[in-house]
Amino acid sequence: MAGTSRSAASRCGSYSKKMDRFAGAIFGAATAVTLLLLAFIVSLIFARGIGVVTWEFLTQSPLRMGREGGIFPSIVGTVVLTAIALAIATPLGVASAIYLTDYTDEGWIPSIIRFGAESLAGIPSIIFGLFGFLFFVIFLKFGWSILSGALTLALMVLPTIMRTSEEALRTVPREHKELSLSLGASRWQTVVFVVLPSALPGIITGVMLALGRAVGETAAVIFTAGSSLRLPSSIMDPVRTLPIHFYVLAREGISSANAYGTAAVLLAIVLFIEVMANLIMARFSNRG
Repeated sequence: MAGTSRSAASRCGSYSKKMDRFAGAIFGAATAVTLLLLAFIVSLIFARGIGVVTWEFLTQSPLRMGREGGIFPSIVGTVVLTAIALAIATPLGVASAIYLTDYTDEGWIPSIIRFGAESLAGIPSIIFGLFGFLFFVIFLKFGWSILSGALTLALMVLPTIMRTSEEALRTVPREHKELSLSLGASRWQTVVFVVLPSALPGIITGVMLALGRAVGETAAVIFTAGSSLRLPSSIMDPVRTLPIHFYVLAREGISSANAYGTAAVLLAIVLFIEVMANLIMARFSNRG
């Protein structure tokens, strides 16, 4: 009987090892396919667009509806629009996350807030664009402008910042908070000097995810920020972002070369943002 039991255990162990190797191979293959797809997309865009990207292309305004010239107004519009949207959404999202984790107990009110945030995150971007057009452009009479587009983008990225910030705040050990409170610190001081520094890498991750969505957004922006090729002089001016410029050039067949050049610049910006985000998070993690 003992020999039979050892034999069965040996077969079971051998089967488990085979399943582990099989699962590892499946996961490794999935990772490899993902990396290959990413490399293919990046290499294709850069191969077709990098030859168009020159100093003049980056610093000049478009001519003849984008057939000639550069994309400088679109670069400025993308940066300004995204920066204003994040400046609005980040404080609101982080403050909401702090309220849910440190200033309220579990109950029906936090549940409603989380349900609302999750529902807001699931709304298609075209619906945000329609809402922004009806409310900001027409009702509030902001017109097609950077302000209308930034407010619409802020609503879009707010759930992402809020939920990721909440998860980051929940990773802070409860003992750290209790120790701070026991030493005489107020709840606000505990949040500012103990909780937020510990959760900062996770919060930055959420902001970077929101930034990536905002930079590449097209549908919501074209309804609210417009599609002007001129360099904006104030937040009340319309603007054409890089994704919209690429969309117009490609859809209307104006210039496929400039469309790929615009896509290459946009992709380079996104990759730069991701690299900088990883460096910042690594720095804070090492400091912690």
